[in-house]
Amino acid sequence: MRHLDMQQLRTLVTIAQTGSFSATAEKLFKTQPAITHQMHQLEATLGTALFEKQGRSRVLTEDGQKMLKYASQVLALNDEVFRVFQERLQGTLRIGSPHDAVETLLPSILRQASQALPQLNIDVCIDSAPRLFELLQRGEIDMAISARFHQEFEGLILKRSPVVWLCAADYVHRPDKALPLILADGSSIYREMALAALEQHHIRWTVTRIVPDLVGIKAAIRAGLGVTPRSIDLLAPDMRMLDEADGLPPLPEMTYHLWIRPHADDSPARQAYEMLRQAWELVDAVPAARAGPAAG
Repeated sequence: MRHLDMQQLRTLVTIAQTGSFSATAEKLFKTQPAITHQMHQLEATLGTALFEKQGRSRVLTEDGQKMLKYASQVLALNDEVFRVFQERLQGTLRIGSPHDAVETLLPSILRQASQALPQLNIDVCIDSAPRLFELLQRGEIDMAISARFHQEFEGLILKRSPVVWLCAADYVHRPDKALPLILADGSSIYREMALAALEQHHIRWTVTRIVPDLVGIKAAIRAGLGVTPRSIDLLAPDMRMLDEADGLPPLPEMTYHLWIRPHADDSPARQAYEMLRQAWELVDAVPAARAGPAAG
């Protein structure tokens, strides 16, 4: 039996509201190819075309208009079910985040959580990925965002983000000199992937600054003290990227997950997790266990 995907239906309705795939991608924090792929999947499920080209735009077909009406009704019923049952949820939802997701993923998650689960108080814990996994294992937090894959936990893929070499806009790169790196102290997936790439390509490097958090890293970048490997999401107008044209190797893509603590069955945390999976408009949520260790 075939089933309708709620995220695809939400995307269809949003396209109708915004009037374009590009505006929908911006509103839902997705790429335009991801929006297009969702609609192709929905068309394949239904066995009909939902859009047709009209000049440079894509508009709903007659079947698309019919499906939009059904999608709105299905989503309204879906949201009503969650509104009815979320009234039973009480207590505190504890969400952990690494420093590098504080300005990117965390605000969207908190917004969705507060809208979908107004009865719950939300506490936020900002720490390193290893520390967040420890807190999850002990049940001291309910969910955690992390770019590290952990086979023991259940989770969802939130976002895939390119990792790039960042420096100040006026930074002068010297390929003939050892690359001055700005790194976080302690365990860091960015440090690991950067050093592995540099060693593989036999590029000399030196650690010019070790700073405790993202605020310090951004300050050191803007001061022109060196180069740091970070998600492209961190790129600001006063920064620029270095790449292969500058003699630096490409870096692997970063995959961010949301993990839930063990033994959360029938708990408010589990119910919140399932509601958030339905409510999120971030990206296509996929069980991380299906993604395998290569996901990050």
